[in-house]
Amino acid sequence: MKALLTGIAGQDGSYLAELLLSEGYSVSGIIRRNSTPEHQESRIHHLEDQLDLHYGDVTDLGSLCQIIQKTEPDLIFNLAAQSHVRISFDVPSFTHNVNAVGAFNVFEAVRLVCPSVRIYQASSSEMFGTSIDSDGFQREKTKMLPSSPYGIAKLAAYHMARTYRDSYGLFISNGILFNHESPRRGSNFVTTKVIKGALRIKMGVTNFLDLGNLDSYRDWGHSRDYVRAMNMILRHSTPDDFVVATGETHSIRELCDLVFTSLGLSWEEHVRFDSRLLRPKEVPRLRGDSTKIRESIGWKPTYSFEALINEMINFWTEKIDKD
Repeated sequence: MKALLTGIAGQDGSYLAELLLSEGYSVSGIIRRNSTPEHQESRIHHLEDQLDLHYGDVTDLGSLCQIIQKTEPDLIFNLAAQSHVRISFDVPSFTHNVNAVGAFNVFEAVRLVCPSVRIYQASSSEMFGTSIDSDGFQREKTKMLPSSPYGIAKLAAYHMARTYRDSYGLFISNGILFNHESPRRGSNFVTTKVIKGALRIKMGVTNFLDLGNLDSYRDWGHSRDYVRAMNMILRHSTPDDFVVATGETHSIRELCDLVFTSLGLSWEEHVRFDSRLLRPKEVPRLRGDSTKIRESIGWKPTYSFEALINEMINFWTEKIDKD
């Protein structure tokens, strides 16, 4: 089996590439050219001898068609995205072009070049926005009311995937993933930001960490668990849409308490509120009901929230000490 990954150099792409290689897949990936090439493949550098990498961009339909023709994949995982919700307010047009138009280009390229390919579309819990069912959960049938350019673009791609599936008979599945983290998470995401900030305070480099909404609740899982779900979704007999989540929520305040306490610090003494870090419209709570994928495919998470955060703390502690 041959797999093609857009966004292969990202957090999920790197873990998914490892998983697919371990299962005997031939793995190709699309990477965007950056002005600092030494950083654009850092997460997959240890796999470079096992991967077939191509420069391309999901916003360029022509490059997608060429790469698909060259690689002849059985599976395509569309993970490429402008993935930061807060930043999507600063670059809404770019976010839409990558997340919505880019997904459309992937579907159209497959329709034109090799319509038998199975496609995984990375959808997001941010599509729900402020909508939540009466029991406090969000699931596949929950009304979607996105509250950010990121969520809106992802919702457009979600509906485009369903349209291509129903109209052209393509095998396209949406994985509606809730927040998932790992040691490979970017430093501008709140989990890594809190951990690195606390370590800098522990080392005496700084005294304070500035954060926005401390009462935002999120359903956090581990990227390793979630890429396993992606693979299982495409190996399922029929294309469908699945929520992937732990079903537990924790606030930013709880995150700070866990991280700072584990380092022997009091977060109340070091965390400061900065209104500039608030989103123009906040999503107060995301909590996923993943009953469907658990019962129909057999997926379930293996990492607890505490295990995830401890792994990230240990990783950044060792990295900072080494550096």
